[in-house]
Amino acid sequence: MKLSTKKSKVLGKPKPGISKKKLPKEALKKAVSKKARNTTEEEVISKKPKQKPTSVVKNGKTAKKGSKKTHKEELEGLKDLDPEFYDFLKKNDQQLLDFNLLDSDDDDEEDEEAKPETVKEKADESEDDEEDEEKYHKPNEDLAVASDESDFEDEAEDDEAASGGTQKITLNLLRQWEQQLAQPNVSIDIVRKVIQAFNSALASISADGADGGENQPNAAAFKVVGASAFNGVIQLCVLHLQPAIIRVLGVKANSSLPLHKYKKWVKVRGCLRYYLTDLIRLVEQVSSANILGVLLKHLHQMAGMVTPFTALGKTILKRLIVLWATGDETVRVLAFLCILKITRKQQATMLNHVLKAMYLAYVRNSKFVSPNTLPGINFMRRSLVEMFALDLNVTYQHAFLYIRQLAIHLRNAVILKKKDSFQAVYNWQFINSLRLWSDLLGASANKPQLQPLVYPLVTIATGVIRLIPTAQYFPLRFHCLQTLISLGRETNTYIPVLPLIVEVLKSNTFNRKHTAVSMKPLQFTCVLRLNKAQLSENGFRDEVIEQVCGLLLEYLAHESASLAFADLVVPTVMAIKAYLKTCRNANYTRKLKLLLDKVQESSRFVEQQRGKSSVNFDLKDSSAVAAWEQQLRLKRTPLDIYYSSWQKTHETKKRRQAAQTDEINADYDVPKLKKLPAKSGLPIRNENGEVELFPSDSEDEEENNFPAASDDEDEKEEVEVEPPKSKKAKKEKKKSDKKPQPVAEEPAGDDYDEAGGAVDIVKDLDLNDW
Repeated sequence: MKLSTKKSKVLGKPKPGISKKKLPKEALKKAVSKKARNTTEEEVISKKPKQKPTSVVKNGKTAKKGSKKTHKEELEGLKDLDPEFYDFLKKNDQQLLDFNLLDSDDDDEEDEEAKPETVKEKADESEDDEEDEEKYHKPNEDLAVASDESDFEDEAEDDEAASGGTQKITLNLLRQWEQQLAQPNVSIDIVRKVIQAFNSALASISADGADGGENQPNAAAFKVVGASAFNGVIQLCVLHLQPAIIRVLGVKANSSLPLHKYKKWVKVRGCLRYYLTDLIRLVEQVSSANILGVLLKHLHQMAGMVTPFTALGKTILKRLIVLWATGDETVRVLAFLCILKITRKQQATMLNHVLKAMYLAYVRNSKFVSPNTLPGINFMRRSLVEMFALDLNVTYQHAFLYIRQLAIHLRNAVILKKKDSFQAVYNWQFINSLRLWSDLLGASANKPQLQPLVYPLVTIATGVIRLIPTAQYFPLRFHCLQTLISLGRETNTYIPVLPLIVEVLKSNTFNRKHTAVSMKPLQFTCVLRLNKAQLSENGFRDEVIEQVCGLLLEYLAHESASLAFADLVVPTVMAIKAYLKTCRNANYTRKLKLLLDKVQESSRFVEQQRGKSSVNFDLKDSSAVAAWEQQLRLKRTPLDIYYSSWQKTHETKKRRQAAQTDEINADYDVPKLKKLPAKSGLPIRNENGEVELFPSDSEDEEENNFPAASDDEDEKEEVEVEPPKSKKAKKEKKKSDKKPQPVAEEPAGDDYDEAGGAVDIVKDLDLNDW
């Protein structure tokens, strides 16, 4: 039988059994085999001379044999390198793995047939081309054939899906799922398919591309290709999955029963756990604030479904806390809302973990304070106060522990008196912790759980002020005083902060005459410590006076309704009067005199009210004293009225100063002014009032002196030598003669800010409204 087949080939006649067998094969394989047969028949019929078949065939067979061994080793190694792909080949195309074993035992026979002295080899040469078709890999008929006819690609994919392979997600399929999810009687199978598609979508963008197999066994049933399909799957899940699950469970509109208490919860529990895991994994991989906002809103809807999964809930909360501490403004707010909702659903098991993690994240991210980070720190502090207020009994344990840690740091600094121990106290993390606990105690003032912690916190803040009472740390002192004032106001507790404020006016550094002019206003909002150069500027003194007046006004405005206000302010009034006798700055004296007048007016008002109402109750009767003070607070004292108007102006000025720094620098022309002392060698200002190169702090002199600053150094030197001859200079001289102190000592920022019309108010940046 074998010999007759070979004869038919030599004569060029078609093989009877082969033609029927070859008909159902693919077009590509038929073309390849036909080309090989034509080549063989042409060589045989033309009776070409014999071409050393030994070396060609032998080398060819040797190469085939070597390629077999190499390919076999690669497939054996594939089982260890990529087991999932090996399983895929094993299921769909077993012949690819088995063809290596074909004719493995006939290698010796092939070597014998390759001998050149046999006439049989000439006929076998044409037979090898057809036998190679069976020896080499034959693709499975179910696989799609690569062809140039792209019009039939969709039909091939449909056939593939119908045959039980991986189904490709299309927009039409997503529309069908959307319609099925919107039906009142949603099938649980549709929900599972959508969740599987979501898992496949994440697997398509993951690094390894095979995460779906670990989380969900049926994730390989779908395949997401392209951005449109990926976005469609995400949009379908975000918009329609949560309402569909609610309808599957049969939840009513006003039902308060937890979701895991429903009968059908068991059916959706498994797939929902996979979905929540994939959702938080997607949140970790997304960096766009807009996409994060959409996902967090969806997670906020799904918060009730996180309750039964304790371990998964901790993982979700951990990621949300990171976003709450480091994300953008909108992301932080949404993350906090998710944290609050998830924690309240399982408060008994999650609250301790959440409070600890959030406090550590707050301390870790409040190490550096700047105008950019301050709003985020304030938001974290206020939202964390709201979290601590959920359960004050649990909060007391955390607050007691962390306040005790602050006390230990302060004690080590007092005892050791080393640089490292001082730095453990004088930093932003310590100050922001004091602010947090002060806000928390003030927010829970009407509840008794946390009130025992007021005294330790006040003692710590006072100890921080007394630790290094130098002018270099005046900003830190003012931050601590602000904390104490707000704590006393919220808790209605008397805290003696007036001596700590007034003693700033007695500082030698503050009373020393400034040696440098700062054209940029200095602010203590984001500063804890000043360097020596800043201490010698007039901006330092200006800001200190602003802080002293502001803190005194804020504290006394609240205490002005007290029964003992007239007696309380006596030491403060005496200290202010003593400073006014030695102060030579007209601007400082003007502000302090105005404050002193309002304090004395309020003191007389309180005395009149005490005389009119004929106070006949005992001072030990706290309820009667509180009732009398409440009536006086409703009448509004003069100091309280003045504080309300001052606060509006002060807030506007702070916004303007924080936002218009660049414009102020451009107007004052700081680079040119810095070159003058080095080039000219003359003093910065003339105390006799003859020539003033630098602009004074008065608004009228500001316009007159700025044109004198020129780029040419020779012109500057001439101006310094020659006396003023213009009419504007004469007006300046008259104004300077009227004032007891040179105008250069007045603050640069106050009158400029009070002008109001020259600078626009920036609404985007508000440091205190957060």
